[in-house]
Amino acid sequence: MKKIFLLATGMCICALASAQQRAHYTQYILNNFIVNPALAGIENYTDIKISARDQWVGVGGAPRTAYITVHTPIGKNDYRTTATSFEIPGENPRGSAYWESYTAAAPHHGVGLSVINDRTGNFNRFTATISYAYHLGISARTSLAAGFAAGITSVGLNSNGKAFFGSNQVDPAVGGAVARELRKIKPDISAGLWLYSADYFIGLSAQQLVPQKLAFVDDATFETTGKLVPHLFLTAGYRFLLNEDINAIPSIMIKYINGAFKNNYQAEANVRVQYRDLIWVGGSYRQFDGFAGMVGLNVANAFNIGYAYDYTTTDLRTYSKGTHELMIGFLIGNRYGDTCPRHVW
Repeated sequence: MKKIFLLATGMCICALASAQQRAHYTQYILNNFIVNPALAGIENYTDIKISARDQWVGVGGAPRTAYITVHTPIGKNDYRTTATSFEIPGENPRGSAYWESYTAAAPHHGVGLSVINDRTGNFNRFTATISYAYHLGISARTSLAAGFAAGITSVGLNSNGKAFFGSNQVDPAVGGAVARELRKIKPDISAGLWLYSADYFIGLSAQQLVPQKLAFVDDATFETTGKLVPHLFLTAGYRFLLNEDINAIPSIMIKYINGAFKNNYQAEANVRVQYRDLIWVGGSYRQFDGFAGMVGLNVANAFNIGYAYDYTTTDLRTYSKGTHELMIGFLIGNRYGDTCPRHVW
């Protein structure tokens, strides 16, 4: 029990120190908008994603994350009207015919909204941002999008210490803090670029662009100041058509966060294998952390669901029962007959 307490307390302190302050997303390949605002409006429909993540099940005070994202295009007029745009009998909208006729996006705008709540131990972080992006074709088959997001982040501290100290005890680190010191509201700014074509994507984004101080406690025996530090994300992926019915999409994500990891970066490798527009399975590896398996299902042309299970290879594996992540997506106003994103994959 003592070891669990120490581990959980360590996670709690990380929320204030120079560590990863944004949640992990195992299924980032299904919603790159969550880390890069340049994807706002990339599709021909309004894209809604709802996700819940329960990390390190069985460990007290472990992170729990929930979010909803919404983004939609403005002035996007390149809706497909040919037969390859629709899932008609005998046609496969994921086959080679579509990708051979793929063209760059017409210039258009995109707007979006992200609402994220992340609780770790006695800390709760709530972030709400609005996004804008502009998409432009730079060659016959390649497009570039640039976007930014702005909003607020509210970091709150539960002074009764129930997550770690029981229902009747008080956390000594914040015992003298007054109510107004237990919640800090800070501006939140992000920006990103997204280069995409029929076969690949490359993205670069930054969250928490403006470093800010964060302090809660008034006990000199505890570190009284922390920082919200910038998070940089580099993502890339490539599509391989294995045959007319099956395609594979390996992708990577590299995070750079000063002080968070060994050498300040962490790499993730992900591969997803999809059968037409119906089902997919995948797996991933997260450096310094562990492995994950994923599965997803698409229903009609308006609804999809994905599930991921993470297994950690760190010392937490002795106490944790793994991590569960569920994502549900809605495609509103989808003029394609297929069920998957064209440009995000």
